[in-house]
Amino acid sequence: MNVLGMQTLFAKEVRRFMRVPGQTVLSPLISTTLYFIVFGYSISGRIQTVEGSPYLHFIVPGLVFLGIANNAFLNSSSSLFITKIQGTVVDLLVSPLGPGELMAGFIGGAMVRGLVVGGLTWAVAAVFTGFSLEHAWVAAYFLLLSSYVFSVLGMLAAVWAEKFEQINFFPTFVMLPLTFLGGVFYSVRELPSPWNAISLFNPMVYMVEGLRYGLLGRSIYPPLMGGAILAGVAVVATVVTYGVLRSGYKMKA
Repeated sequence: MNVLGMQTLFAKEVRRFMRVPGQTVLSPLISTTLYFIVFGYSISGRIQTVEGSPYLHFIVPGLVFLGIANNAFLNSSSSLFITKIQGTVVDLLVSPLGPGELMAGFIGGAMVRGLVVGGLTWAVAAVFTGFSLEHAWVAAYFLLLSSYVFSVLGMLAAVWAEKFEQINFFPTFVMLPLTFLGGVFYSVRELPSPWNAISLFNPMVYMVEGLRYGLLGRSIYPPLMGGAILAGVAVVATVVTYGVLRSGYKMKA
C-alpha cells in the first residue's frame, strides 16, 4: 500500500478546495442561511411542530445533510473530471497508486469538504435554534457515512461523464428529486399515496432520519435500520466504483 501517495493526493484535494473558500465553503453557508430564513421563519409560523419537534429544529438535520451530500459529491466529481478533461489523468494512471489508493485520496478530500460544510451549517443552525445533539455516536455515524457515500458517487459520476453537461446529470436528475422526496423539509408520512410508499425505497430518507435521530432524538424509522441501509449503499457504491477504476473504463481511452 502506497501510504505516502495516498497522503499526497489527499493533501492535494484538501488544498484544492481551500484555495477558493468563497466558492467551496462560504457559498453553501449563504444558501443555508437563506433556507432558514425562507423555510424556517416563513413556514414555522404556520407549522408549529413536525413529528414532535418545532419546525425550525426539524429542518436542521436535513440542511446539514444537504450541505454534506452536495459538497462531498461536487468535490470528488469535479476534481476527477477536470483531470480527465485536461489530460492529467495520465499522471494518475502511471503513478504507483492502485484503484483503492486513488479512491482513498479523492474520497478523503471530498469527505473533508463535505464535513466542513456540514459542521459550519450546524453552527449556522445553532444561531437560529441553539445546539442540539442527543446521540453523538449516531450523528457521527450518519455524518461520516453519508459524506463517504456521496464522495464515492461523485467519483463514479466523474468516470462516466465525458462532457461538462453530463457531470451535472446526477445532481440534477437523481440527487435533487431524491432530496425533495427525502423528508428534508417535511415528514415523509405527510406525502400522499403513492409517494409515501415510494419514499421507502429512497436511501436519502434513511440518511436524513438517522441524522435527525442523532441530533434531535426523534426519527420515524429505527436508526439501526437506517444505518444498515446506509452501510449497504456504501458497500455497493464502493465495489462498483473500485471495479470501474480497476477496469480503466473511460479513463485509459
